[in-house]
Amino acid sequence: MKALTAIKILLIVTSHEQMGTTGEQTGFWLEELAAPYREFTAEGAQVDIASPKGGKAPADPRSVKDASEETRAFLSDPQARSKLEHTLVLGEVKDTYDAYFVVGGHGVMWDLATHAPLHKLLASAYARGAVVAAVCHGPAALVGVKGADGKPLVAGKRVAAFSDEEERAAKLDKVVPFPLETRLRELGARYERGPMWGSFAVRDGQLITGQNPASSVAAAKEVIGALRKK
Repeated sequence: MKALTAIKILLIVTSHEQMGTTGEQTGFWLEELAAPYREFTAEGAQVDIASPKGGKAPADPRSVKDASEETRAFLSDPQARSKLEHTLVLGEVKDTYDAYFVVGGHGVMWDLATHAPLHKLLASAYARGAVVAAVCHGPAALVGVKGADGKPLVAGKRVAAFSDEEERAAKLDKVVPFPLETRLRELGARYERGPMWGSFAVRDGQLITGQNPASSVAAAKEVIGALRKK
């Protein structure tokens, strides 16, 4: 299998730090950044990280506490840490990447779900044939993205995302701005899921989505497969 040394991938993280009005901190889920980063760089791809505000992006404290092997590897990599400390400003990012991967974490529900520059970027990327991917709460960033036909990008497509059942189990269903699974279904997505907390990812052409943190590696591997196919 050939390496992806000529490939550029943009990982997109939230800048939002507050869990609604609970007073608790949130942000992006570190494993959902670390696992894809590791998979992509292992293939030789150039990986950048961007956020709405740029600069240091907030990791959900719970995801730092529950460190996985991928998380520990990311945090021990000086180059990876530097990219996270100095994320690119999303509104200034040019549409020059081969793939865009929206990292999950509850913060996405408050900023990336309504971030017009990101929606425009992903719509343009998809229209020219780039891979668009998201995991866990990352698909919330897709709810405002339109296809070339003016309809929601997810309409009629197979999509996975953090399930309403998982949100209830996390006791955050009354905190998030909207139920993600329900919203995707309302937009016409063919929502699919696996068991709670298990790995589950789907690929519908250029669109790749994963259900939860455990799906991060599977979603990243689907992106690699899609890029190789191109």
